[in-house]
Amino acid sequence: MDGFDRLPDSLILLVFNSISDIKALIRCRSVSKRFNSLVPQTESLSLKVDCVISPESDSDSLFTFFKSLLKSIHDLFNPDTRPTARNQTQNSPARILSQFHRIRDLQIELPAGDLKLEKGAVIKWRAEFGKSLKSCVILGFRRAANPEGNSAGAEIDFTGGLKTRVVWTISALIAASARHYLLNDVVKEHREMERLVLVDREGEGTVAMEKEGLRECREESRVAAPGGEWEEDGRRTVVPCVRMRMRHEQRVQLKNGVWIEDVTLVVVRPCSVGGDGEDAELALGAFGGGIDGEAVQVLLKNKSYLLEMNSF
Repeated sequence: MDGFDRLPDSLILLVFNSISDIKALIRCRSVSKRFNSLVPQTESLSLKVDCVISPESDSDSLFTFFKSLLKSIHDLFNPDTRPTARNQTQNSPARILSQFHRIRDLQIELPAGDLKLEKGAVIKWRAEFGKSLKSCVILGFRRAANPEGNSAGAEIDFTGGLKTRVVWTISALIAASARHYLLNDVVKEHREMERLVLVDREGEGTVAMEKEGLRECREESRVAAPGGEWEEDGRRTVVPCVRMRMRHEQRVQLKNGVWIEDVTLVVVRPCSVGGDGEDAELALGAFGGGIDGEAVQVLLKNKSYLLEMNSF
């Protein structure tokens, strides 16, 4: 027995939790029988997806997109390449994570965002979910084409550009609900999980589920009937009736001297939740640092416009 064998399991698991990356942990399983038995007990995991979409993928389907991205990682778990009728299930996040039995903290990272935007437009969002949407904060803007221009006619622009801003909001909500739907099986299978985050490498959108939200999901999944709140056409979770509090600024100059235009902040909450809550706390929590947080602080001082949207 060498010195390494004298290390307690708890210390090795602490190292595995620090590694967290699933690909690295899979490789660790081949080191020894002991590692092979300990890796599945890792509690903190990070799944980084970095393969590309296959040509036959449906570019409009986030579900197909995610399946394609996860295929190469699935092969690491299952080297057997024989055809199977359950290919869709095997490519799911739940299948990939099935060998880990004590997940408490999980982050999944996609290689790209979901939104197709016009040139120069930027949209960032963060959505909190339980069994359905709890809140969503959306920040959108365009990079200024003429930094020396003025802001005359800002109110007119708000009226004329309202349609675009609503489209931005709906697009972000659809992307968030599609990501949430993909996590359904993962939530059901890992009952000890206390935190689940789905992000993308471009920093476009984040879906977050905390301990209470995860509990709600598990309870809802046990009683939900087909076609209920969990799904719509098998693609995404239904977005409930929501109130959208929107703030807009025609032009904002950031501290680094960069100008951004058509800057919009939208705080979305379900209509079933009483009151509007604290927009500042929610928005700064989503975009607390960097230029995004700076833009949010400017917009929070502006007048807000309240819109309502039916479930979709």
